[in-house]
Amino acid sequence: MTEMVYGAVPARDGDPILPRWWRTIDKWSVSCILILFGIGILLGLAASPPLAERNGLANFYYVERQLVFGVMALITLFATTLMSPQMVRRLGVLGFLVALVAVMLLPVLGTDYGKGAVRWYSLGFASVQPSEFLKPGFVVVAAWLMAASQEISGPPGRSMSLALVLVIVGFLALQPDFGQAALVLFGWGVMYFLAGAPILFLAAAAGVVVLGGMFAYSNSEHFARRIDGFLTPDVDPTTQLGYATNAIREGGFFGVGVGEGQVKWSLPDAHTDFIIAVAAEEYGLILVLIIIALYATIVVRSFLRLIRERDTFTRLAGSGLAAMFGIQALINMGVAVRLLPAKGMTLPFVSYGGSSLIAGGITLGMLLAFTRSRPQGRMQDVFANRKGR
Repeated sequence: MTEMVYGAVPARDGDPILPRWWRTIDKWSVSCILILFGIGILLGLAASPPLAERNGLANFYYVERQLVFGVMALITLFATTLMSPQMVRRLGVLGFLVALVAVMLLPVLGTDYGKGAVRWYSLGFASVQPSEFLKPGFVVVAAWLMAASQEISGPPGRSMSLALVLVIVGFLALQPDFGQAALVLFGWGVMYFLAGAPILFLAAAAGVVVLGGMFAYSNSEHFARRIDGFLTPDVDPTTQLGYATNAIREGGFFGVGVGEGQVKWSLPDAHTDFIIAVAAEEYGLILVLIIIALYATIVVRSFLRLIRERDTFTRLAGSGLAAMFGIQALINMGVAVRLLPAKGMTLPFVSYGGSSLIAGGITLGMLLAFTRSRPQGRMQDVFANRKGR
Protein backbone atom coordinates (compact mmCIF):
# COMPACT_ATOMS: atom_id res chain seq x y z
CA MET A 1 0.00 0.00 0.00
CA THR A 2 2.89 2.35 0.76
CA GLU A 3 4.19 1.98 -2.80
CA MET A 4 0.71 2.59 -4.23
CA VAL A 5 0.53 5.90 -2.36
CA TYR A 6 4.07 7.19 -2.66
CA GLY A 7 5.07 5.65 -5.98
CA ALA A 8 7.05 2.63 -7.14
CA VAL A 9 10.66 2.06 -6.16
CA PRO A 10 13.06 2.27 -9.13
CA ALA A 11 14.51 -1.05 -10.23
CA ARG A 12 17.97 -2.08 -9.12
CA ASP A 13 20.38 -3.90 -11.40
CA GLY A 14 20.45 -7.63 -10.81
CA ASP A 15 16.92 -7.89 -9.38
CA PRO A 16 14.85 -10.93 -10.36
CA ILE A 17 12.33 -10.12 -13.09
CA LEU A 18 9.09 -10.52 -11.13
CA PRO A 19 10.13 -8.56 -7.99
CA ARG A 20 11.49 -5.82 -10.26
CA TRP A 21 8.23 -5.80 -12.21
CA TRP A 22 6.19 -5.52 -9.01
CA ARG A 23 8.24 -2.61 -7.69
CA THR A 24 8.22 -0.62 -10.91
CA ILE A 25 4.70 -1.17 -12.28
CA ASP A 26 1.89 1.32 -11.65
CA LYS A 27 -0.21 -0.71 -9.22
CA TRP A 28 -3.13 1.72 -9.21
CA SER A 29 -3.54 1.34 -12.98
CA VAL A 30 -3.24 -2.45 -12.79
CA SER A 31 -5.93 -2.51 -10.09
CA CYS A 32 -8.24 -0.32 -12.19
CA ILE A 33 -7.79 -2.58 -15.23
CA LEU A 34 -8.68 -5.69 -13.21
CA ILE A 35 -11.74 -3.97 -11.74
CA LEU A 36 -12.89 -2.92 -15.22
CA PHE A 37 -12.57 -6.50 -16.44
CA GLY A 38 -14.56 -7.72 -13.42
CA ILE A 39 -17.28 -5.14 -14.13
CA GLY A 40 -17.33 -6.33 -17.75
CA ILE A 41 -17.99 -9.92 -16.63
CA LEU A 42 -20.68 -8.72 -14.22
CA LEU A 43 -22.44 -6.73 -16.93
CA GLY A 44 -22.00 -9.61 -19.39
CA LEU A 45 -23.93 -11.85 -16.98
CA ALA A 46 -26.80 -9.36 -17.24
CA ALA A 47 -26.63 -8.35 -20.90
CA SER A 48 -25.68 -11.46 -22.86
CA PRO A 49 -28.24 -14.19 -21.88
CA PRO A 50 -31.07 -12.63 -23.98
CA LEU A 51 -28.82 -12.64 -27.05
CA ALA A 52 -27.75 -16.22 -26.37
CA GLU A 53 -31.41 -17.21 -26.05
CA ARG A 54 -32.27 -15.54 -29.38
CA ASN A 55 -29.41 -17.40 -31.06
CA GLY A 56 -30.33 -20.77 -29.52
CA LEU A 57 -27.19 -20.95 -27.36
CA ALA A 58 -26.54 -21.69 -23.69
CA ASN A 59 -27.48 -18.79 -21.40
CA PHE A 60 -23.90 -17.91 -20.48
CA TYR A 61 -22.28 -18.76 -23.81
CA TYR A 62 -21.03 -15.21 -24.38
CA VAL A 63 -19.92 -14.80 -20.77
CA GLU A 64 -17.80 -17.95 -21.02
CA ARG A 65 -16.21 -16.67 -24.23
CA GLN A 66 -15.63 -13.31 -22.55
CA LEU A 67 -13.79 -15.09 -19.75
CA VAL A 68 -11.62 -17.01 -22.20
CA PHE A 69 -10.78 -13.90 -24.23
CA GLY A 70 -10.28 -11.92 -21.03
CA VAL A 71 -7.77 -14.41 -19.64
CA MET A 72 -5.91 -14.30 -22.95
CA ALA A 73 -5.94 -10.48 -22.81
CA LEU A 74 -4.62 -10.41 -19.24
CA ILE A 75 -1.84 -12.87 -20.07
CA THR A 76 -0.93 -10.74 -23.09
CA LEU A 77 -1.02 -7.60 -20.95
CA PHE A 78 1.21 -9.13 -18.27
CA ALA A 79 3.73 -10.46 -20.81
CA THR A 80 3.91 -7.07 -22.53
CA THR A 81 4.49 -5.17 -19.28
CA LEU A 82 7.64 -7.26 -18.70
CA MET A 83 9.23 -5.88 -21.89
CA SER A 84 11.63 -2.97 -22.17
CA PRO A 85 10.58 0.05 -24.27
CA GLN A 86 12.94 -1.14 -27.00
CA MET A 87 11.32 -4.58 -27.08
CA VAL A 88 7.85 -3.01 -27.09
CA ARG A 89 8.90 -0.90 -30.06
CA ARG A 90 9.98 -3.97 -32.00
CA LEU A 91 6.74 -5.76 -31.14
CA GLY A 92 4.73 -2.69 -32.13
CA VAL A 93 6.43 -2.30 -35.50
CA LEU A 94 5.97 -5.98 -36.36
CA GLY A 95 2.34 -5.98 -35.20
CA PHE A 96 1.64 -2.80 -37.12
CA LEU A 97 2.93 -4.24 -40.40
CA VAL A 98 0.84 -7.40 -40.01
CA ALA A 99 -2.31 -5.45 -39.03
CA LEU A 100 -1.85 -2.94 -41.85
CA VAL A 101 -1.69 -5.71 -44.46
CA ALA A 102 -4.78 -7.31 -42.90
CA VAL A 103 -6.70 -4.01 -43.05
CA MET A 104 -5.69 -3.52 -46.70
CA LEU A 105 -7.01 -6.97 -47.61
CA LEU A 106 -10.38 -6.51 -45.87
CA PRO A 107 -12.23 -5.36 -49.04
CA VAL A 108 -11.21 -8.66 -50.68
CA LEU A 109 -11.30 -11.21 -47.85
CA GLY A 110 -13.35 -9.52 -45.11
CA THR A 111 -17.00 -9.78 -44.14
CA ASP A 112 -19.57 -7.34 -42.74
CA TYR A 113 -21.82 -9.78 -40.82
CA GLY A 114 -24.79 -7.84 -42.18
CA LYS A 115 -23.79 -4.60 -40.40
CA GLY A 116 -22.95 -2.61 -43.53
CA ALA A 117 -19.22 -2.29 -42.84
CA VAL A 118 -16.51 -4.78 -43.88
CA ARG A 119 -14.40 -4.81 -40.71
CA TRP A 120 -13.88 -8.47 -39.81
CA TYR A 121 -12.26 -11.69 -40.93
CA SER A 122 -14.40 -14.75 -40.27
CA LEU A 123 -12.42 -17.69 -38.88
CA GLY A 124 -15.47 -19.92 -38.44
CA PHE A 125 -15.14 -20.32 -34.67
CA ALA A 126 -14.45 -16.60 -34.15
CA SER A 127 -13.90 -13.32 -35.96
CA VAL A 128 -10.97 -10.91 -35.99
CA GLN A 129 -11.14 -7.12 -36.40
CA PRO A 130 -7.63 -6.09 -37.56
CA SER A 131 -8.18 -2.37 -36.99
CA GLU A 132 -8.20 -3.04 -33.24
CA PHE A 133 -4.63 -4.35 -33.46
CA LEU A 134 -3.58 -1.64 -35.90
CA LYS A 135 -4.09 1.17 -33.35
CA PRO A 136 -1.41 0.31 -30.75
CA GLY A 137 1.06 -0.65 -33.47
CA PHE A 138 0.51 2.62 -35.30
CA VAL A 139 1.06 4.66 -32.12
CA VAL A 140 4.42 2.94 -31.56
CA VAL A 141 5.54 3.43 -35.18
CA ALA A 142 4.43 7.08 -35.28
CA ALA A 143 6.16 7.82 -31.96
CA TRP A 144 9.33 6.16 -33.24
CA LEU A 145 9.30 8.31 -36.40
CA MET A 146 8.62 11.52 -34.47
CA ALA A 147 11.35 10.77 -31.93
CA ALA A 148 13.83 10.00 -34.72
CA SER A 149 13.06 13.35 -36.38
CA GLN A 150 14.35 15.17 -33.27
CA GLU A 151 17.78 13.58 -33.52
CA ILE A 152 20.65 15.34 -35.28
CA SER A 153 20.52 14.47 -39.00
CA GLY A 154 17.42 12.41 -38.29
CA PRO A 155 14.79 11.53 -40.91
CA PRO A 156 11.73 13.72 -41.56
CA GLY A 157 9.80 11.56 -39.11
CA ARG A 158 6.88 13.90 -38.49
CA SER A 159 6.16 14.22 -42.20
CA MET A 160 6.46 10.45 -42.61
CA SER A 161 4.02 9.89 -39.72
CA LEU A 162 1.58 12.31 -41.37
CA ALA A 163 1.73 10.37 -44.64
CA LEU A 164 1.26 7.13 -42.74
CA VAL A 165 -1.78 8.32 -40.81
CA LEU A 166 -3.43 9.55 -44.02
CA VAL A 167 -2.97 6.12 -45.61
CA ILE A 168 -4.43 4.36 -42.57
CA VAL A 169 -7.40 6.71 -42.29
CA GLY A 170 -8.08 6.19 -45.99
CA PHE A 171 -8.22 2.40 -45.65
CA LEU A 172 -10.40 2.63 -42.52
CA ALA A 173 -12.80 4.99 -44.29
CA LEU A 174 -13.20 2.45 -47.10
CA GLN A 175 -14.67 -0.16 -44.73
CA PRO A 176 -16.31 2.27 -43.63
CA ASP A 177 -15.05 2.61 -40.04
CA PHE A 178 -15.00 6.33 -39.25
CA GLY A 179 -14.87 5.70 -35.51
CA GLN A 180 -11.53 3.89 -35.65
CA ALA A 181 -10.27 6.45 -38.16
CA ALA A 182 -11.11 9.23 -35.69
CA LEU A 183 -9.29 7.36 -32.91
CA VAL A 184 -6.15 6.97 -35.02
CA LEU A 185 -6.25 10.65 -35.99
CA PHE A 186 -6.71 11.73 -32.37
CA GLY A 187 -3.83 9.58 -31.10
CA TRP A 188 -1.56 10.89 -33.85
CA GLY A 189 -2.64 14.49 -33.12
CA VAL A 190 -1.74 14.16 -29.43
CA MET A 191 1.71 12.80 -30.24
CA TYR A 192 2.29 15.37 -32.98
CA PHE A 193 1.37 18.17 -30.57
CA LEU A 194 3.73 16.84 -27.90
CA ALA A 195 6.48 16.50 -30.51
CA GLY A 196 6.32 20.26 -31.11
CA ALA A 197 3.87 20.72 -33.96
CA PRO A 198 3.02 24.33 -34.88
CA ILE A 199 -0.43 25.43 -33.70
CA LEU A 200 -1.28 26.69 -37.20
CA PHE A 201 -0.59 23.25 -38.63
CA LEU A 202 -2.86 21.60 -36.06
CA ALA A 203 -5.60 24.15 -36.85
CA ALA A 204 -5.21 23.42 -40.56
CA ALA A 205 -5.37 19.68 -39.84
CA ALA A 206 -8.60 20.19 -37.88
CA GLY A 207 -10.02 22.06 -40.86
CA VAL A 208 -9.10 19.20 -43.17
CA VAL A 209 -10.84 16.76 -40.82
CA VAL A 210 -14.01 18.87 -40.94
CA LEU A 211 -13.88 18.97 -44.74
CA GLY A 212 -13.34 15.22 -44.79
CA GLY A 213 -16.39 14.75 -42.61
CA MET A 214 -18.49 16.85 -44.98
CA PHE A 215 -17.25 14.81 -47.93
CA ALA A 216 -18.04 11.55 -46.13
CA TYR A 217 -21.52 12.82 -45.26
CA SER A 218 -22.18 13.59 -48.93
CA ASN A 219 -20.79 10.34 -50.30
CA SER A 220 -21.37 7.67 -47.64
CA GLU A 221 -24.91 6.56 -46.88
CA HIS A 222 -23.64 4.70 -43.79
CA PHE A 223 -22.01 7.86 -42.38
CA ALA A 224 -24.88 10.16 -43.35
CA ARG A 225 -27.48 7.89 -41.71
CA ARG A 226 -25.64 8.01 -38.38
CA ILE A 227 -25.16 11.78 -38.49
CA ASP A 228 -28.83 12.34 -39.38
CA GLY A 229 -29.90 10.08 -36.53
CA PHE A 230 -27.72 12.08 -34.14
CA LEU A 231 -28.95 15.49 -35.32
CA THR A 232 -32.64 14.73 -35.37
CA PRO A 233 -34.39 16.40 -32.38
CA ASP A 234 -36.63 13.41 -31.69
CA VAL A 235 -35.15 9.98 -30.98
CA ASP A 236 -37.03 7.01 -32.43
CA PRO A 237 -37.72 4.85 -29.34
CA THR A 238 -37.34 1.68 -31.43
CA THR A 239 -33.73 2.42 -32.42
CA GLN A 240 -30.61 1.47 -30.46
CA LEU A 241 -30.13 5.06 -29.33
CA GLY A 242 -33.77 5.23 -28.28
CA TYR A 243 -33.53 2.05 -26.21
CA ALA A 244 -30.24 3.19 -24.62
CA THR A 245 -31.59 6.65 -23.79
CA ASN A 246 -34.67 5.19 -22.15
CA ALA A 247 -32.60 2.68 -20.16
CA ILE A 248 -30.33 5.40 -18.78
CA ARG A 249 -33.37 7.48 -17.85
CA GLU A 250 -35.05 4.53 -16.11
CA GLY A 251 -31.92 3.63 -14.15
CA GLY A 252 -31.76 6.90 -12.28
CA PHE A 253 -29.25 7.18 -9.44
CA PHE A 254 -29.42 3.69 -7.92
CA GLY A 255 -30.73 1.58 -10.83
CA VAL A 256 -33.77 -0.66 -11.13
CA GLY A 257 -32.01 -3.64 -9.55
CA VAL A 258 -29.77 -6.52 -10.58
CA GLY A 259 -31.39 -8.53 -13.37
CA GLU A 260 -34.41 -6.22 -13.54
CA GLY A 261 -33.31 -4.20 -16.56
CA GLN A 262 -35.27 -4.47 -19.82
CA VAL A 263 -32.93 -2.85 -22.37
CA LYS A 264 -30.92 -6.07 -22.79
CA TRP A 265 -34.02 -7.70 -24.33
CA SER A 266 -34.32 -4.98 -26.99
CA LEU A 267 -30.78 -3.88 -27.84
CA PRO A 268 -28.94 -6.25 -30.22
CA ASP A 269 -25.59 -4.70 -29.14
CA ALA A 270 -26.36 -4.46 -25.42
CA HIS A 271 -23.31 -6.62 -24.58
CA THR A 272 -20.92 -4.66 -26.84
CA ASP A 273 -21.39 -1.07 -28.01
CA PHE A 274 -24.15 -0.19 -25.52
CA ILE A 275 -22.97 -2.06 -22.42
CA ILE A 276 -22.96 1.22 -20.46
CA ALA A 277 -26.75 1.44 -20.96
CA VAL A 278 -27.13 -1.90 -19.17
CA ALA A 279 -24.91 -0.63 -16.35
CA ALA A 280 -26.92 2.58 -16.04
CA GLU A 281 -30.30 0.84 -16.03
CA GLU A 282 -29.55 -1.96 -13.55
CA TYR A 283 -26.99 -0.28 -11.28
CA GLY A 284 -27.69 3.39 -11.84
CA LEU A 285 -25.50 6.45 -12.05
CA ILE A 286 -23.31 5.18 -9.20
CA LEU A 287 -21.76 2.37 -11.27
CA VAL A 288 -21.39 4.65 -14.32
CA LEU A 289 -19.44 7.16 -12.21
CA ILE A 290 -17.24 4.35 -10.87
CA ILE A 291 -16.48 3.21 -14.42
CA ILE A 292 -15.64 6.77 -15.49
CA ALA A 293 -13.38 7.17 -12.43
CA LEU A 294 -11.52 3.95 -13.28
CA TYR A 295 -10.79 5.09 -16.85
CA ALA A 296 -9.80 8.56 -15.65
CA THR A 297 -7.42 7.09 -13.07
CA ILE A 298 -5.60 5.01 -15.68
CA VAL A 299 -5.25 7.92 -18.11
CA VAL A 300 -4.28 10.59 -15.56
CA ARG A 301 -1.77 8.40 -13.73
CA SER A 302 -0.20 7.39 -17.04
CA PHE A 303 0.28 11.03 -18.06
CA LEU A 304 1.67 11.94 -14.64
CA ARG A 305 4.26 9.17 -14.86
CA LEU A 306 5.12 10.01 -18.46
CA ILE A 307 5.82 13.64 -17.52
CA ARG A 308 8.91 12.39 -15.67
CA GLU A 309 10.09 10.32 -18.66
CA ARG A 310 13.21 11.61 -20.40
CA ASP A 311 13.18 9.30 -23.43
CA THR A 312 11.32 11.02 -26.26
CA PHE A 313 10.01 7.83 -27.87
CA THR A 314 8.68 6.43 -24.59
CA ARG A 315 7.00 9.72 -23.70
CA LEU A 316 5.32 10.10 -27.09
CA ALA A 317 4.23 6.48 -27.45
CA GLY A 318 2.87 6.30 -23.90
CA SER A 319 0.97 9.56 -24.33
CA GLY A 320 -0.56 8.39 -27.61
CA LEU A 321 -1.68 5.08 -26.09
CA ALA A 322 -3.15 6.75 -22.99
CA ALA A 323 -4.98 9.36 -25.07
CA MET A 324 -6.39 6.77 -27.47
CA PHE A 325 -7.52 4.50 -24.63
CA GLY A 326 -9.25 7.35 -22.82
CA ILE A 327 -10.95 8.85 -25.86
CA GLN A 328 -12.31 5.44 -26.94
CA ALA A 329 -14.02 5.04 -23.56
CA LEU A 330 -15.31 8.62 -23.78
CA ILE A 331 -16.71 8.08 -27.29
CA ASN A 332 -18.48 4.86 -26.33
CA MET A 333 -20.19 6.46 -23.33
CA GLY A 334 -20.86 9.67 -25.25
CA VAL A 335 -22.74 7.72 -27.93
CA ALA A 336 -24.92 6.01 -25.31
CA VAL A 337 -26.05 9.34 -23.85
CA ARG A 338 -26.40 10.88 -27.32
CA LEU A 339 -23.60 13.39 -26.96
CA LEU A 340 -21.94 11.88 -30.03
CA PRO A 341 -23.19 10.12 -33.19
CA ALA A 342 -23.12 6.32 -33.22
CA LYS A 343 -19.64 4.94 -33.90
CA GLY A 344 -19.85 1.17 -33.37
CA MET A 345 -17.04 1.32 -30.79
CA THR A 346 -16.58 -0.94 -27.76
CA LEU A 347 -15.96 0.13 -24.17
CA PRO A 348 -12.36 -1.03 -23.49
CA PHE A 349 -12.08 -4.08 -21.23
CA VAL A 350 -15.80 -3.98 -20.43
CA SER A 351 -17.62 -4.72 -23.71
CA TYR A 352 -17.79 -8.21 -25.16
CA GLY A 353 -15.41 -8.92 -28.03
CA GLY A 354 -12.30 -11.03 -28.53
CA SER A 355 -10.44 -8.61 -30.79
CA SER A 356 -11.29 -5.66 -28.55
CA LEU A 357 -10.18 -7.45 -25.37
CA ILE A 358 -6.91 -8.85 -26.69
CA ALA A 359 -6.00 -5.62 -28.50
CA GLY A 360 -6.86 -3.78 -25.29
CA GLY A 361 -4.50 -6.08 -23.42
CA ILE A 362 -1.74 -5.22 -25.89
CA THR A 363 -2.49 -1.48 -25.65
CA LEU A 364 -2.54 -1.36 -21.86
CA GLY A 365 0.41 -3.74 -21.61
CA MET A 366 2.46 -1.36 -23.77
CA LEU A 367 1.25 1.62 -21.74
CA LEU A 368 2.19 -0.02 -18.43
CA ALA A 369 5.58 -1.00 -19.87
CA PHE A 370 6.24 2.61 -20.89
CA THR A 371 5.16 3.97 -17.48
CA ARG A 372 7.23 1.59 -15.35
CA SER A 373 9.66 3.38 -13.03
CA ARG A 374 13.19 3.35 -14.42
CA PRO A 375 16.39 4.80 -12.95
CA GLN A 376 16.83 8.17 -14.65
CA GLY A 377 17.34 11.82 -13.86
CA ARG A 378 14.32 14.06 -13.56
CA MET A 379 13.29 16.33 -16.43
CA GLN A 380 13.87 19.33 -14.16
CA ASP A 381 17.52 18.32 -13.87
CA VAL A 382 17.86 18.22 -17.65
CA PHE A 383 16.55 21.78 -18.01
CA ALA A 384 18.71 22.96 -15.10
CA ASN A 385 21.82 21.57 -16.78
CA ARG A 386 20.92 23.31 -20.04
CA LYS A 387 20.54 26.64 -18.26
CA GLY A 388 23.90 26.23 -16.55
CA ARG A 389 25.76 25.76 -19.82
